[in-house]
Amino acid sequence: MEKGSLYIVATPIGNLGDLTFRAKEILESVDLIACEDTRHASILLNHYKINKPRLSFHSHSGRTKVDKIMDYLKNGSDVALISDAGTPGISDPGYVLIQAALDDGVEVIPIPGPSAVITALCASGLPTDKFLYLGFLPTKKGRQTLFKKIADSEYTVVFYESPHRLIKTLTQLKDFLSPDSKVVVAKELTKIYETFYRGSISDVIKQIPEKPKGEYVIMIKS
Repeated sequence: MEKGSLYIVATPIGNLGDLTFRAKEILESVDLIACEDTRHASILLNHYKINKPRLSFHSHSGRTKVDKIMDYLKNGSDVALISDAGTPGISDPGYVLIQAALDDGVEVIPIPGPSAVITALCASGLPTDKFLYLGFLPTKKGRQTLFKKIADSEYTVVFYESPHRLIKTLTQLKDFLSPDSKVVVAKELTKIYETFYRGSISDVIKQIPEKPKGEYVIMIKS
């Protein structure tokens, strides 16, 4: 029996209108959609009237869930992998499934689209010919060492941060960055309250609300 294909489908990071025509066609054609959160995915899928079987696949999914999805693929079913927002495999557990599929000879097909990293960078005003992406920073161990590497980097550095750690992270970074370092923080990209805070690290800290909400991308050029 011919094996199915695994499609890595990028989905909107906020604005539902950012789903590509090709992504919609693939989601309508596959036999199963593996979602980071089935409830969250339902918002997008219901908006486009896509009614396909869904299976949760997230950071706490064990090998059993990977094996279950692989069984679909081995039996000839096409599967689409989507994350809560953006491109699967970027700061999410998608790579585990992707590696398993490749190891088993399953064709893996990327369906490109939104990515918070690229969306933030292209409007940042910082150099984008070379950049270093760090995902989410560690919450405890290794933060000081990483801050020093960020400050010493010759490239624009990009990473994600949660709202409840945002001010703390920026304040800690201030001790490592020079006054000439350029900092851009992007908030709620493609959504109603999309905002860019730009300036020195001190300037940006002053601009951030006292109780930040939403999702943030931090970009630094030392």
